[in-house]
Amino acid sequence: MTASPLAADRAARRAVLRAALPPLRAFAPALALGVLASGSAVALLATSAWLIARSAEQPPILFLGFAIVGVRAFALGRAVFRYLERLVAHDAAFRALSTLRVSIVSRLLPVAPDGLRGVRRGDLLTALVRDVDALQDLPLRVLQPLVTALTVAGLSVVGVAWVSPAAAGVLLGGLLVTSAAAVAVLQGLSRDADRRIAPLRAALADAVLEYLTLWETLRAFGADEVHRARVVELDAQLRRAQSRQSAAAGSVAALVTLGGGLTLLATLLVTETALVAGVVTGPQLVMLVLVPLAVLEVVAALPGALSAWWRVRASADRIARVIPDAVPTELPVPPAAPATLPSEPLAVRLRGVSAHWPGAVDAAISSVDLDLAAGDRLVVEGSSGAGKTTLAHVLVRFLDHEGDYTLGGVDVHDLHPDEVRRHIVLCEQSPHLFDESIRQNLLFAHDTATDADLLAVLERVGLGDWCRERGGLDAPVGERGRLVSGGEAQRIALARALLTDAPVLVLDEPTANVDPDRAESLLEQLLGAAASPDRAVLVISHTPVPDRLVTARLHLRGAR
Repeated sequence: MTASPLAADRAARRAVLRAALPPLRAFAPALALGVLASGSAVALLATSAWLIARSAEQPPILFLGFAIVGVRAFALGRAVFRYLERLVAHDAAFRALSTLRVSIVSRLLPVAPDGLRGVRRGDLLTALVRDVDALQDLPLRVLQPLVTALTVAGLSVVGVAWVSPAAAGVLLGGLLVTSAAAVAVLQGLSRDADRRIAPLRAALADAVLEYLTLWETLRAFGADEVHRARVVELDAQLRRAQSRQSAAAGSVAALVTLGGGLTLLATLLVTETALVAGVVTGPQLVMLVLVPLAVLEVVAALPGALSAWWRVRASADRIARVIPDAVPTELPVPPAAPATLPSEPLAVRLRGVSAHWPGAVDAAISSVDLDLAAGDRLVVEGSSGAGKTTLAHVLVRFLDHEGDYTLGGVDVHDLHPDEVRRHIVLCEQSPHLFDESIRQNLLFAHDTATDADLLAVLERVGLGDWCRERGGLDAPVGERGRLVSGGEAQRIALARALLTDAPVLVLDEPTANVDPDRAESLLEQLLGAAASPDRAVLVISHTPVPDRLVTARLHLRGAR
């Protein structure tokens, strides 16, 4: 029997939450220090109240010595234990957070890019940054306050009961009623807002990112006002949710203060008779009356812990939804014992290859046969939707396949996908350029290359003069290559590919972002730079490619 989608979502959320919790051996000292710090605060108020009242009776100083030492000890202990608790708790939480970040990136790597095709960049950015940061609240603002408040409250009730059972009953009732009322107020005012804040942040980040990256296009078509209005509306919704959250927090704080005052008055009423009867002394009465204020100050963290729990759970749900915890069957999985490739020139051979996109029912390509050897220049043609990009992603092992696909005579299922991508390099239709210099955009392909190597490869792709005119290798290319043209971006991507010395290059629609009258000349330059007796080049294009530029053709008609 398969699990329901709801059960699967809950399991994925629990997995994320477990990863956010520090190991017990690392966090247990923080819990103990938190109890000691809050317990010292309650004991300080109780001891100082008794000491002041007892001192008014002017007893011999020896009768006050123990209380004087206690006040000093509890005052120092409250500060020292609180500092150590913050230090140990945050150290454990941040270590768990770093482990969580690594695990999330490790989950992303096997599914990127094709396993994230339905995820918007803003959602992914928010999940990786804001939502992961929010998970540190689980140990710090949920678990720690919960354990501390319940432990200190229980010990306080027991301590008060040792002096006056009636006052202990009032304290327990005040704690329960005040906590229940605070939770009810929080449920009514803040729960929906706490759940909506994380999705609204993601939507706002996505809208701002889309507006900034596409601003020139939006302005050219007169659509910038509509997108800016959407950003403003999302920002207003987020501010309303945060204001509602703040109002709820203020209301809860006021309610806890009111509950403390009412509990104080109730304790005074029930202990007055005991004072008259001599069951409790005057200093004990003062202590019993003031203790509820200190205990309720500790218990006041419980509603905040509940609010933090709603936010943490919403962030965990978003991470579990955006970042899959399992690799879809349509994506490749590294073998347990990867094979090695031979050193001689590697030939690519496909026979009857079919492939699906993740979540798709129909195959994107079906029964594709392909042979590619060193020195070949193969053009893959076909109309839009025929599966040209799918074939490129199969070749570099972004997508898994059915059928036979060998590289150098070795089945690619026996190779690690990274090993395949070291020998087959893909230049995508819209190559990603980092918001850095030309040098840095080239170095990540070959980090030990010298400036001479970089300039030489730029000369090969026809960008030597262009680079010098822009001021050299330190010239910026802008965010996502905004400062370069489509043809220049393709040449930079090809230069990166050439720096890898990969024996197979796949050029996916290299002329898609270039004017039609310049497409052929750009394609000729790219193929001229990439062509080599030891390198095979596969060009994907939906525009005609002259016969003189290629050695073979493959026409795709889509899956049948």
